[in-house]
Amino acid sequence: MRRSLPLALLVVLLASPAFAQELQGTLKKIRDSGTIVIGYRDSAVPFSFLSPEKQPVGYSIDLCRRVAGGIQQQLKMAELKISWMPVGSDTRIPMVANGSVDLECGSTTQTLSRMEQVDFSIMTFMDGGSFLVRANTNINTIADLAGKKVAVIPGTTTDRALTEALQKSFTSVQTVAVKDHADGLAALESGAADAYASDRTILVGLAVTSKDPSKLALSDQGFSYEPYGLVMRRNDSAFRLSVNRVLVSIYRGQQIVEIYNKWFGAFGRPTPLLQAMYLINAIPE
Repeated sequence: MRRSLPLALLVVLLASPAFAQELQGTLKKIRDSGTIVIGYRDSAVPFSFLSPEKQPVGYSIDLCRRVAGGIQQQLKMAELKISWMPVGSDTRIPMVANGSVDLECGSTTQTLSRMEQVDFSIMTFMDGGSFLVRANTNINTIADLAGKKVAVIPGTTTDRALTEALQKSFTSVQTVAVKDHADGLAALESGAADAYASDRTILVGLAVTSKDPSKLALSDQGFSYEPYGLVMRRNDSAFRLSVNRVLVSIYRGQQIVEIYNKWFGAFGRPTPLLQAMYLINAIPE
């Protein structure tokens, strides 16, 4: 007669590593390779850019370094190497989707259309679109842009939001397509464009690190809502949970204060809206 195993023994066996769920997806790839591939932007100051030593630095980069360290602990790995992969505004989404990049750490806005291709972490920052101009010009509002040359990176959320704002105000401009933020700033400084449109915080970063910040001015007017997140592949809930678990731990403690002050301290305290974002995303374990 075949005997059934005692209930207590079954519980022990089911709880043992042999019955534990096997790693899949990105976490398995990371564990097997000993490497996490992180995508970075080279001119999205102060979120993701290259230092004078040509190393990726910035607010988002600091978050992702901590995410990598947290995943290393979760997987109980003795060592986890970070492989840095440069991405552009037009390549960041495809490179995550096709597996070339495990985690994109820049200034990417979460949108529903992008969620059809990739997944996002909980929010990492909140920003809004605006535009940078030369200080000697009388340009401050959307209406002031009438007939002017406005530089913008094609296909970005800023591009779409600016187009909508111009249409609503019945304002016509000449669009100047640029490849990245550095190119946009160069177009503005050289006179090839009268304004450069992007996210406000990035524009501030570009201005303060420019050749002569006194020659640039930031518009008082905003025209979009930009909720940032770290980008990862779709249908990988285990990896997304691992990433979010680290971000939540950062938001709960003093780490987020240190990271914010490091990159935005010169701008003052975080806005009430950004403080609320950190609190709302400090999800209980």
